Amino acid sequence: MRIGIQLPEVERDVRWPEYLAIARAAEESGFDSIWLGDHLLYDDKPAPVAERGPWEAWTLLSALAAATERVELGPLVACAGFHPPGLLAKMAATIDEVSGGRFVLGVGAGWNAREFAAFDIPYDRRVARFEEAFAIVAPLLAGERVTFMGRFHSADDAVLLPEPARRVPIMIGSNGPRMLSIALPHADVWNTWYADYGNTPEGFAELNARISEAAEQAGRDPAEITRSACAHVVVDPANPERELETPVVALEDVRAHVQALGEAGADEVIVVAGPITEGSVRALGAALLQ
Repeated sequence: MRIGIQLPEVERDVRWPEYLAIARAAEESGFDSIWLGDHLLYDDKPAPVAERGPWEAWTLLSALAAATERVELGPLVACAGFHPPGLLAKMAATIDEVSGGRFVLGVGAGWNAREFAAFDIPYDRRVARFEEAFAIVAPLLAGERVTFMGRFHSADDAVLLPEPARRVPIMIGSNGPRMLSIALPHADVWNTWYADYGNTPEGFAELNARISEAAEQAGRDPAEITRSACAHVVVDPANPERELETPVVALEDVRAHVQALGEAGADEVIVVAGPITEGSVRALGAALLQ
């Protein structure tokens, strides 16, 4: 069982020194991976926190890749629509080089219409756009030259140079049948957010079975696809930081919960802590990994 940790996004304003401290605490505590959400702007909360925005994820990931030594890292998950697909593949290969082969490209189609409109990014036909983008990104990361002409995206003899040292692993962050049919033929990992399975081992087992069926329908052996589950764990009940939208896991129960997720089929658990602080990361590390 691999254990990862989600870094802060828009729970509060977080500056670079704190990101660095949390990432290094995760590495020191024994976590296997660190993850950053890929968003530009939120305004789905009432005043006084109506507008919130994180730092740009890819720039932070590159900095964290250079500042850490052991942990894997990646976006949870990158919005394919935010960048041209060839550039997305180029960015992934570059961060993998900086990290010495520790990058995982988590990718999805995005969902927050507000940030698409604010930054002049097309929101319509998101799954169709993702399908064309994925047809460019996946083969580029596999070392192929790509020529593709679609309705939304194209590539004219695109190639990644310098040649990447390895094929960057791809993680699909979606439960939608059409998205799965597009990505599962090529993805290495499937990830789901805790709210999408109710944050319970039983909910994960049910959803995981559906993913195995989708893998078979996509022509893959389900055993080839690593299963990754986010889990919401409240470390400090006085400051949960996130809304308690599902049953949450207390710090004292986290080891048993992670074990139960493993028995339900999870190969990896990415902890979303409440709050996401250096102290929480060290407390979780002590509870889970030491």
